[in-house]
Amino acid sequence: MDEIQLILEAAEEGMQKALHHLEKELVKIRAGKANPALLESIRLEYYGVMSPLNSVANVMVPDARTITVQPWEKKMIPEIERAIMNAGLGLNPQNNGEMVIINIPPLTEERRKDLVKQSRAEAEHARVGIRAARKDANDELKKLLSQGISEDLVKDAEEQVQKLTNIYISKIDKILEKKESDIMTV
Repeated sequence: MDEIQLILEAAEEGMQKALHHLEKELVKIRAGKANPALLESIRLEYYGVMSPLNSVANVMVPDARTITVQPWEKKMIPEIERAIMNAGLGLNPQNNGEMVIINIPPLTEERRKDLVKQSRAEAEHARVGIRAARKDANDELKKLLSQGISEDLVKDAEEQVQKLTNIYISKIDKILEKKESDIMTV
């Protein structure tokens, strides 16, 4: 049945979106190592337009504890510093007149545990998203049942939705496990 296939595809798409969102959020949680992705969410005004940091500067990681931001125009240095401080990432930028330098401090044990909690919360949000996609698919399948589609077809489709759910939940668990190990590695 075409309708069932469409419902299954929509469910999988919803689950992929939840997984992709989790990956994007976990990149923002720093694991004690310098990573240019930490600054991806930063926006600043550039000629009257809110622009992502990487469109007004070159973001590099010269070593495991340092991020450098080389602006295309030197006059942007104070703006970049302000945007980084206001981003709520707990980073303290400095400049040497040429570029902004961000030293990534080593994480304390307590901070690592907080970051693990934060990662687990993000993973739970993703699980909720996957379960919501499953619920939506199952609701659509029940509507098909009331339209006269055979009960066996609907049951099979529900089983497929559950298999998809299990696959995506296990992917989340693996991603979370890897992130936790990154955070707790000193």
